[in-house]
This record gives sequence, C-alpha cells and structure tokens, in this order.
Amino acid sequence: MSQHGVGPRAVSRSVAFLTAGVLAVPALAGCGSEDPAGKPLAAPDIQPAARARIADGGTLRWAVDSVPDTLNTFQSDADATTTRVAQAVLPSMFRMNAEGRPERNPDYLESAEVVETEPKQVVLYKLNQQAVWSDGREIGAADFAAQWRALSGKDTAYWTARNAGYDRVQKIERGDNALEVRVTFSRPYADWRSLFSPLYPKDVMGTPDAFNDGARKKLKVTAGPFTVKKVDRKDDEITLARNARWWGEPAKLSEIVLRSVPRDKRADELAAGTLDLAEVDPSAARRITVTAQPRSSGSPVMGPSASPSAADGEQGSDEKTASGKNKNRNEKRSKAAAKDARQQQALRGFEVRKSLEPAYTQLALNGAEGPLADERVRRAVARALDRKELVATVLKPLGLPAVPVGSHLALSGQAAYADNSGALGDQDTKEAQALLADAGWVRGGPVKEEKKKGEKAAGAEGKKAGKSSDEESDGDDSTYIVGEEESGEENGGEKKSAEKNSAEKNSAEDGKAHRRHDPAGRPAQDGKQYQDGAPGAYAPQGTAAPAGREAAPLAKNGKALTLRFVLPSGPGSQTLRTVADRISRMLESVGIGTEISKVSDESYFKDHIASGQYDLALYSWPTTAFPATDARPVYAKPVPAADGSLNIEQNYTRVGTDQVDQLFDQAVATLDEGESRSLIRKADSRIWAAAGSIPLYQRPQLMAARKNLVNTGAFGLGTPAFEDMGFLKKGMKAAGGPSASNS
Repeated sequence: MSQHGVGPRAVSRSVAFLTAGVLAVPALAGCGSEDPAGKPLAAPDIQPAARARIADGGTLRWAVDSVPDTLNTFQSDADATTTRVAQAVLPSMFRMNAEGRPERNPDYLESAEVVETEPKQVVLYKLNQQAVWSDGREIGAADFAAQWRALSGKDTAYWTARNAGYDRVQKIERGDNALEVRVTFSRPYADWRSLFSPLYPKDVMGTPDAFNDGARKKLKVTAGPFTVKKVDRKDDEITLARNARWWGEPAKLSEIVLRSVPRDKRADELAAGTLDLAEVDPSAARRITVTAQPRSSGSPVMGPSASPSAADGEQGSDEKTASGKNKNRNEKRSKAAAKDARQQQALRGFEVRKSLEPAYTQLALNGAEGPLADERVRRAVARALDRKELVATVLKPLGLPAVPVGSHLALSGQAAYADNSGALGDQDTKEAQALLADAGWVRGGPVKEEKKKGEKAAGAEGKKAGKSSDEESDGDDSTYIVGEEESGEENGGEKKSAEKNSAEKNSAEDGKAHRRHDPAGRPAQDGKQYQDGAPGAYAPQGTAAPAGREAAPLAKNGKALTLRFVLPSGPGSQTLRTVADRISRMLESVGIGTEISKVSDESYFKDHIASGQYDLALYSWPTTAFPATDARPVYAKPVPAADGSLNIEQNYTRVGTDQVDQLFDQAVATLDEGESRSLIRKADSRIWAAAGSIPLYQRPQLMAARKNLVNTGAFGLGTPAFEDMGFLKKGMKAAGGPSASNS
C-alpha cells in the first residue's frame, strides 16, 4: 500500500495510555451470519456495452497526471500511470472484480490453487496454453522465477521498492509440463494471489541492469491486449497500440494515447476536442453536467449586455472616445461569450461518470511528540469530529453515497471490510473534553507570552517546520490560527499587528475576543482579514480574556493546546481545505486550537508528512484486496534502525503497537481465509483504538467521457478491461436496440 508518490521517516512515542484503547474493542461484526463486508458503496460507472455494438478501431485520448519516470511498477518512482500502462500491456494472474476482490484472470490462468500445505505451502499455476509474449515466446516458469529472484530482497543490486510476499518464496520450478509453474513457500503466505500481478518478462527481471534501467523508458516485450508503441516525453504522452499477438478478445481500439494534462486544464481540453476521457475535479464536473442538461427554447444564451451601462459612458466632448472604449469592451465581451458558447456546445458531447475510488481520505495525527503523543489527546481529537458531517460535505454535492469509512484496511465490499469505528466511538463533545481534562489540559489556564526562538505553539517536533518554497522568509502568509487567543511572533508577525490594532480591545471585552470562521467563509464580524485572505479566527494579543471561561482555549504548562494543521496549497486541494476548515471548527468547540499552514504541493509529503513536520494532516491511502501484506507498513510500530534513528516504513503518524504487528503477522501466515479476515478486522479495531489516524470518506472518482465512449469511465473497485473499451458504432446505443436514427 503506497501513497501517491511519497516516502517515510522517524519517531518516538509514548505507549502509556494504549491499554485503555485496546480494551475498548467491540465484538467483531464478523461473528454474525451477515457478511460485514457488505457491498461497494458505489458501483462502477463505465457505460457498459456489448462488444458487438462497438466499432473496430479508433484512438482513445485519455488524460493522466504524468508521463511516469519508469514503466516498472516495482520501482520507488512508479506512479498511477505506471500502473495503468501495466494493466493494459502485461499479464496479471489475478485482477479485481467490481467488489474489489481478486479473481483469476482466464486470459493467463487455467487455474491456480494451493496443492500442498505440509511440510511447505505449494501453489500450482496452470497457464493458458495460448499465453505468449509479444516476441512469440511462451509465458512460463522462467518468467516467474526471474521475477521472484529480482524481488526477493536477497540481491541488493536490484533497486526494488518492495519485496513483500516474494521474500517468502523458497523456490520456483516447472511442473509436469511447460504450462505448469510450482511455487514453494518457505513460510505460509495467505496473500499468495497478490504475486505475479503484474508479471514482467525475464528480459526485464533477469539482470539488475535490465531491472533498474531497461524498463524505465520502454517495454520491448509485453503480453496484454496492447503494447507500448511510444513514450514521448517531449509531448508528455504514451501511445499504446493494439497487440497483434494477443490471444484473447481483440482490442476494439487501435490505440490509446495517455497524455499528461494538468487537472485545471482538462475541461478546456475536452471542449477543444483534444481529449475523450479525463478525471476531473468537482467544479469541472458541475460545468459538464450543467452544460449537458437540456435547455428550454426560451432560455437566453449567456452573453454581454446589448447596451453598455451608464458607468461605461463619458459626458460632453469625450463622447466619441467613450463610444470607442465601449465598442472595444463589447467586442471583447462578445468574443469571450462566443468562445464560452462554443465550449458549452462542445461539452454537450460529454457526460460525467462517477463512482468511488479504492482509496480513502483520513485525518492523520502525528503521535511522535507534543500534545498528540498522549493517546488521550488523540482520542479527544477523534471524539470531537462529526465524521458524518465531514463526509456529507464532500460527497453529498456529488450525488455519491455519503457514508463514513469504517476501516483503515479495506472498503465496503472488499472481503476484509467491517466497520470497526466503534473501538473509538462516535462524536461526543463531553467525552472529548473529559479526555483532555484527564490529560491535564485546563480551560483558561495561564499561557506564557514569550517563546524560545524557533519554538512553535505546540507541535510534533516542538519547533517550527522549515518553510517551503512558497512561504516568505519575513512572514508566513500561508499560516493562520483558529481557536487561540494569541498567535505569537512566529505566526506571520501577528504579534506586532495585534499591538498595532489594540483598539479592538474594547469590542473583544464585549465577548468577541474568541472569533470563529463565519460559515460562509466571510471574515469575522470586525471585517478584518488575516494572512492569505483567510478569515480572522482569533483575537489580537492583548485583548481581555473572554467573559465565559468555557470559551477559553485549553492550556498546560504555560502552553495553549494548538495543533499545526498542514495542508497542500495547490488548485486541486480545495476539497481538503474545506474539510480542514470544518475540522478546525469542531476542534475549537472542545478547546483545541489549530494553526493552519498551507504549503506547496511539491513539499507537502516530502518536507512535512514524511519528515514529521505536522500535527494534523489530510491525505489519502489506497486499499487493496491484500491488507495483511500491503497495509502492514502503514501501521507497523516504528523500530530503531542501526544508525539510531527510527524506521517508520510508511507509518507517517508514528503510532503503532506490538499487538497490531502481531495480528498482521498472524493474518498473513494463515491459509484459512476466514481466520485471516477475522485477524485483519481485529487489527483494524486496535488501530482505531490507538487513534493515530481517522478515516473519513472514500475518495470520489469523477470521469468526463464522450457519450459514445463505452466500457470505460469510473471503474470503482474493479480493474479495467482494456480490450473492451471503444466507441459505439454509428446508430448504436450502449444498451437496448439500435437507435431509430442512423444520422
């Protein structure tokens, strides 16, 4: 399980209060007759159509986030486009169905099963006898063995990103014939279906040089419905061509062009006719949806006013000049309106297909040190949140099921899913306040005005994080505070600003010292705007304490309870910022302040999440059908490395327990699928109880697609079938009979 382009690092953590959380684990839902995995919250939305209705040929132009640095999915810089290419051109022994569960891929496998368990686990693969590489060679045991040796971790000359599962293989040999592959494991491995998907040819895996460099820029040998025709880094696109040696159902499309297009440019590219399929943000999706709605005959087309406003005119002898200015303005408006009308008309040929990705967004709580090292404070943060409200904020406007995610390790529909959030509990303000009081945080306690140089109000590292490239050295105008009486000198120089504006003291004494965000995002009632245009959310230093002690922030040992909330600042991060604003208000209601820092997208993970320079953060994790393997690095207890640092793997919250590690180890080592799922659910309950991260919502997937493009769009939890993608024949509909008109 890897996050979108990120890597790890360091921590120390108190475990003194983990016991109470573990004891709070409820009875597992899996004990009843009803399957707790349930169904996916949203089905795939791909405009399904029978192959007979699809035209032969055509090029699908598909927007992606990047042309990847490597085509080898097992390297650390592989990304989502690397995976997309591999799905189209390489063998996968198993693929995901619509419920996110692995199923045998008949194009490559006749069968695959555990044939021995004692003394060792043995899996026998029987390959499809027609399965060949694009150079004509049969797919066989040599390819399986080469991939195992490359990924086993025994040869450090291979620059691999992961070896989970392959490190448990003892040997690979040919079976009774060339179509059989016997894989013997040194230790039992429950997630054996995760292996060899994708499978690379021995040409790629056979030597370190071929693995490290040979498959980065090109794949000479493939075995899927498509081949890699060209990787054009100048034009930022990859062209996949129909594989002439493909033995399965022939690909309907002649080519697929994966082109890198920034997300904020995709709607314009769709309107210009240069794209057929693109994942879009909610604003672009709304634009396409509104455009596609039928317009009544009496509705006017949006455009400039027929006559200029009085303000545009001039008086007296300047009438001629004014008339010319008005004419120029109107011409510009007319051109803009005409362009907009053309784009609207072009977008009428598209529709938005929507589902939910196999990934969820979480609130991460850095438990390395500072207030969140105390489990009681983490649990208080969690109990202050109304997850249903947060989920509704994101998904309801999109018409998608607004159901909070109940597991860290699987999503509804996947085999290991069960809602274990009861181990932590629902929103409860009184319980949150009681936990904070127990941890020693007192309402209205004294706060020291002076701070040591380089020290922030409260945080994971006990110091201010290094500034990113988008932050000014003389004041961080990307930082503002919610729920704290005074910001201090470190927060954009607000102390000086507060003194300058001490006239506000009187209104503060009238009960307005503790300002909050207006629900509509407007400034506080004094009209003052703070850094980066963010609405004011705290009183200037020097104002009188609130009349009601209950309104005061919490303090301990002279420090206010203020958590640094780090967010990306890019144009595609508006949803995260909206969610963060609501979280801040919820935390403020129990006395927890938040210092919101917006940083560049480029530095968000590398300089903040991975390095531990945050208290609170929002980011997403993908889920897979193999959580015992893929999720373990995300929740493993950090351990000391040889150099004295801590190895956190991918556990960026720095919160872990021995018990969770043991449950993962047991789950991955049992071949009883029911028992393995039960152990995964127990592990999830204990992850909830430790409150290192709070799952919020399954990520929405919004795909703009040409209306005549079928068998593609929002895939949900399933794996795309590239050979079935294509454009409808003229006069055909995706479902039902041919249309009445052939025009």
